[in-house]
Amino acid sequence: MHLFSKIIVPIAILTSTFISSIVFAQTEQQCVACHQEQVSGWQQSDHAKSMAIADKNSVLAPFTEEVAEHYGQKAKFYRQSKQFKVDISYGKSIDTYTVDYTFGHYPLQQYLVETKQGGYQVLPFAWDSRVKDEGGQRWYHNYQDEEIKPADRLHWRQPLQNWNGMCADCHSDGLKRNYDLDKNQFSSTFTNINVGCLSCHGAMSESHLSQQQNKQSPTVATKQGAWHRKAGQNTAKWQGEKRDNSFMEQCFACHALRAPLTDGIDPKKAFLDQFSPQFIQSPNYHVDGQIKEEVYVYGSFLQSKMYANGVNCIDCHDQHTMKIKIAGNGLCLQCHASEVFDKPEHHNHQANSDGAQCVNCHMTENRYMGVDDRRDHSFKIPRPDLSKKFASPNACTSCHQQKDNDWAVAMLKNWQVKPRADSVSRQHFWTIKNGLPITIEQHLAIIADENLDIMSRATALQMLGQSTEQLSAPLLKPYVTHKEELLRLASANVGVLVHPGFRAELLAPLLDDSLKAIRVAAARALADVYIPEAVVASFDQAFKELTLANQLSSWRGEGRLNLASMAMAKNDLKSTEQAYKQAIEVEPYFDAVYSNLAELYRSQGKDNQVASVLNKGINQVPTSALLHYAYGLHFVRQKKLPKAIELFKKAMVLAPQDPQYPYIYTLALDGNGETDKAILLLTDYVKRYPQNQQLVELGLSFSQKRQNRQAFEYFMSLRQD
Repeated sequence: MHLFSKIIVPIAILTSTFISSIVFAQTEQQCVACHQEQVSGWQQSDHAKSMAIADKNSVLAPFTEEVAEHYGQKAKFYRQSKQFKVDISYGKSIDTYTVDYTFGHYPLQQYLVETKQGGYQVLPFAWDSRVKDEGGQRWYHNYQDEEIKPADRLHWRQPLQNWNGMCADCHSDGLKRNYDLDKNQFSSTFTNINVGCLSCHGAMSESHLSQQQNKQSPTVATKQGAWHRKAGQNTAKWQGEKRDNSFMEQCFACHALRAPLTDGIDPKKAFLDQFSPQFIQSPNYHVDGQIKEEVYVYGSFLQSKMYANGVNCIDCHDQHTMKIKIAGNGLCLQCHASEVFDKPEHHNHQANSDGAQCVNCHMTENRYMGVDDRRDHSFKIPRPDLSKKFASPNACTSCHQQKDNDWAVAMLKNWQVKPRADSVSRQHFWTIKNGLPITIEQHLAIIADENLDIMSRATALQMLGQSTEQLSAPLLKPYVTHKEELLRLASANVGVLVHPGFRAELLAPLLDDSLKAIRVAAARALADVYIPEAVVASFDQAFKELTLANQLSSWRGEGRLNLASMAMAKNDLKSTEQAYKQAIEVEPYFDAVYSNLAELYRSQGKDNQVASVLNKGINQVPTSALLHYAYGLHFVRQKKLPKAIELFKKAMVLAPQDPQYPYIYTLALDGNGETDKAILLLTDYVKRYPQNQQLVELGLSFSQKRQNRQAFEYFMSLRQD
């Protein structure tokens, strides 16, 4: 593995003019002096190579006049003196940039360029650093299968490709974004250019440093114990003092899909005191909880039996190299009996083959960023039967790509492998995640089932809105005061379902929770209700934290959108309008902002401004189904159904996966006296969206209206009671 010669320890220090020179960080020098073995391991890690100043030692791509092209966008990479340059052209325009930093090293390396003062963007092309035999040693576009035009949120010059906001805090020690809300400008700083000692250990105390200088051994707090497998046990159990796995909070800070609540990461603070995590919902996760989008590790690992039984990151990964401790099945066989699990009788594949590797069945890979294969950490058993129901992947057909799920189910049956019976709660959880209804009693039973993992229970709690439009305070109260922090967080998020008259009393304890994520979620839920005098001070403080969190993210459209929502909750319509307009300035290709601003104008009876905003939005984002839908609703209110129908039809074309658009389209056809056409179309739509009962019910209604018995019987046959 290539080590960057200039990265001995994390060494870059920022000045007010960003990076002006490279010097040794004093605290890091002191670490190196006494922890040479740990530093040697760290030098082999991805952390050590997370970011570097671009020079001949850190840049892996040739930069020898190579040209990369993607849907008409061209990039030429070359060197000029000691600088690394790139010319990017789209049409006749050519822009030249200087590469200031490398980002990562394997299996890809990205490059950062300054596009405005203090603002750095990731180039649209990355270097595939894998060996040539694996398809590497080439330039490729970050979105290989898509044409990303300039008027697209994903275009490389837009906020979603911004280093300061999107990436920086997990690639450098002590990163501070320092975003100026009014100027829409960053002046970011960091302590060390890459991820080193400070990111995990924090700044050491003076007493610790003086101990090292006096060559005294520091006191290391440990938990005595080990994993032991007794005779007759297939899997080891922890023996000894209860494990303290709280250190994983530091890992989760970067290995989780989450929204930041603070500027920068403090390794000595709890994860939920700095971030609000995403739960395991669509579209980021499959129905059965497997990872789908780029969600990292937190959400999947918390579903696992390993997490529930006390396994932590460094049971499998070396804490400094971050590499797995043992190659192959030996890693798993530290705890799982080889005579049971590493046998063809268990895995039904030839010994030592790819199919016999534990991880290939229980930690399937997803590919992200074009070349980066990452494993699912929920450690699930292959379930092709669930794949048939939910279109989720499974290890069998992922490997045997020429085969289907029926084949895989049959093979498992031939092996006399019968999946363990799924609990009623688990089945109901999958049902709601698949978008189908269950009763409120069934839904509450999922949340109460302590045999389910905490991540699934918390996700179910957050999804209560699928089973009820309003929630009574007594039903939610046990989770407001629950010992499990994720259940408290989810109860705060779902608190808006409680009647405004009872909401403040119910959620008041969460305003003083020890974790910021819970406090700000409670403040968000209480923003539009009366706050009793006794809790005003707590609410004001939590609301201030919520405001600061939204301001931190206001370099992108969602942050400004959240600021607008907060102003709306306070009935401050002027500030709401201003925040929406600022969101458009910050991110002009974010369609939701136009839709929300139009809705604000609609509520004020400003129909001309509604049309103007939606027109502007469609001109900026012509591929937005949402804006065509919103504009169609405007014409419905104007009683101009033909125009509305045209726009709804366009929305269907732009977002064929969304059943809401055919629903509103056929509803408009009916309103326009074209009910028979609507019925005919619905017979096709219910096949296209087989799980959507709204379309079935609409078909039944129209069939009754037209006394179409044949159509009525057809839709009745599809009804799910």
